Amino acid sequence: MHDAHAAHGLGELVARIRPGRPIEGISAVLMPFAGGGPDLPCFERLVARTAAAGLVPAVNMDTGYVDRLTPSQRLDVLEIARRVLRGARFVAGAYVEDESGPLAARYRRACEAIWSRGGTPILFPCTELGRLDGGEVVSLFRQVASGSPGLLAFELGEVFASFGRIFDRATVAGLLAIEEVRGLKHSSLSRRLEWERLELRDTLRPDFKIYTGNDLAIDMVMYGSDYLLGLSTFAPEAFARRDGYWREGDPRFFELNDRLQYLGSFAFRPPTRAYRHSAAQFLKLGGHVAEDGPPPGAPVRPQSDVAVLAEIGREIAASLDPG
Repeated sequence: MHDAHAAHGLGELVARIRPGRPIEGISAVLMPFAGGGPDLPCFERLVARTAAAGLVPAVNMDTGYVDRLTPSQRLDVLEIARRVLRGARFVAGAYVEDESGPLAARYRRACEAIWSRGGTPILFPCTELGRLDGGEVVSLFRQVASGSPGLLAFELGEVFASFGRIFDRATVAGLLAIEEVRGLKHSSLSRRLEWERLELRDTLRPDFKIYTGNDLAIDMVMYGSDYLLGLSTFAPEAFARRDGYWREGDPRFFELNDRLQYLGSFAFRPPTRAYRHSAAQFLKLGGHVAEDGPPPGAPVRPQSDVAVLAEIGREIAASLDPG
């Protein structure tokens, strides 16, 4: 709780808890790999499963190994989302790290590909974005978002990507002032920073969404965050059930949240980026993916993790059992 005391008193934090609040859950869908390449048919099934559970699928994200896909494969992913979801909402990463040309034009082009297929873009950080000062970041978002159906911003810690960027307070306030920027995914893994963003949101623009990306503190939904998590791809039905418990004021929320947090703490331990391999291992245990190997060169987990994941999976299943 040291970080919390630095910015807030304990009583103030307790007062922020919002029982009965509907939670918007967005789940970053894993891209499974088979034979060294992306397993698109399996990915399609995972997108359908996510939507059937009641969560909004997010594609071309870190969980989807967007940095390992070619521009053509990223378009294939968008087509899968369009076809499977049939007009239902989805979020997609606007990834431009491997493209050339003016940054705003690259982002706008990536966003147009997403908007045209019915998705909501989230501007994935890149090396060039990381070099901009706060005012330049806000100007970039204003230029890309102008006249659009809307998009999301994305703060990503360097534990997830070497080109990650966490914005300062003034930059976040500037993004809040752009009407077409509908929300912000915050992935610093810091409760303190996320609480600060919630406070800023509540003061400046209450309809703005703060999506927690903190897989080590998934209870941030209690304080007013929604979520866009990689962890939820492990068990979308369990996350949807947990969210329902919170909305209904059902105390079973806490037990199920604890089980899911145990999974998150195990899967997102250092090296953090290896959580994607953990997800594949967990999903293979449930028969949802054919192979659990990551793409060549990606961080891996030991095979011994599988037994631990299996036990956690049984505990989560027990929490879902209505008996």
